[in-house]
Amino acid sequence: MQRNTIEPRNNWQAAVEKLGFGFHTSDVPYWDESVYYSFSAIEINAIEKATNELWEMSLAAVQHVIDHQLYNQFAIPAFIVPLIEKSWEQDHPAIYGRFDLCVKNEQIKLLEFNADTPTSLYEAGIVQWFWLQDFNASKDQFNSIHEKLIAYWKFLNRFLHNNSLHFTCLKESLEDLTNTEYMRDCAIQAGLNTQLVFIDDIGWDEMNQQFVDLEETAIQNIFKLYPWEWLVNESFGENILKAKNEPYWIEPAWKMILSNKSILPILWQLYPNHPLLLPAFFEPGSLTNFVKKPKLSREGANIEMMQSGIATNKTGGEYGEEGFIYQALFSLPEFDGKYPVIGSWIIGQEAAGMGIREADGLITDNKSRFVPHLIS
Repeated sequence: MQRNTIEPRNNWQAAVEKLGFGFHTSDVPYWDESVYYSFSAIEINAIEKATNELWEMSLAAVQHVIDHQLYNQFAIPAFIVPLIEKSWEQDHPAIYGRFDLCVKNEQIKLLEFNADTPTSLYEAGIVQWFWLQDFNASKDQFNSIHEKLIAYWKFLNRFLHNNSLHFTCLKESLEDLTNTEYMRDCAIQAGLNTQLVFIDDIGWDEMNQQFVDLEETAIQNIFKLYPWEWLVNESFGENILKAKNEPYWIEPAWKMILSNKSILPILWQLYPNHPLLLPAFFEPGSLTNFVKKPKLSREGANIEMMQSGIATNKTGGEYGEEGFIYQALFSLPEFDGKYPVIGSWIIGQEAAGMGIREADGLITDNKSRFVPHLIS
């Protein structure tokens, strides 16, 4: 794994905007092609193998949580538990997730799993691939995201209700809309009938006890880029169990278990000393070098890094009400003062590719940059 600095393409902004990538720059750069990371085929094979293994372990952990009714450790409201268990037992459709990995000194360690509403899918699947075609088309990437999304939507179609598949996200987020529309485009290419409705515009038909879009069409299948923990804490969420047409939600309710950082201590309990895992607990115990993480948080918010009893890094935010977990510290590798996290994607049941977020510090936050990669 090497970090390489290069000259960006001439007029690269126009090149990425042509792809529909409109949030490449805000108050700080987000897409950064002045650098790329190169990996050997052996390293890529190890990341792919690790991703598949972590997925199998994660599924086993969901079963364990359900079997032992461990929902309180996840701060999951009791009213939604029946849907979690139903969606698991009936194998409701799920399509993707992103494992955030630290790759250092020939080791791969799971930092966390973004299992419900992972972003940077479009950047990983499309934007960095077209960058590679311009930079060096003779090289390859760990990237079959686009092909696997289309193939898995085709597979999932047979399990959906015989109706349109709605796609939803918040109105005001260009990033969420871009990722949602990318998912929708893949579903269209897979032959599905789709509709876009912003979550702000989803209505509730009290007479027929069902969710509807702006045309009063019943919603029976819905892909949401909107977190389950937000849904269940709103009055909107209380209607989910009332819907008589029993819509499929993608990602399904059982993903609430995997998208919660409480899954990290559970994995450590089930697979102690596993080489892909870091020690993780619900209390710091004997840990002296650790990261304190909210059970539910986003973009590196409310993280506290402790070394020998001293807080060395800390971020602010609005998370932590549900509680925290404590994970042994395994610092990110440093390249010229930059710290990369590997986001390795699972599409369907298979590892599908990766993206890299690079930060100026040990905590990857909302100001970190997306940088491309290739296989050397």
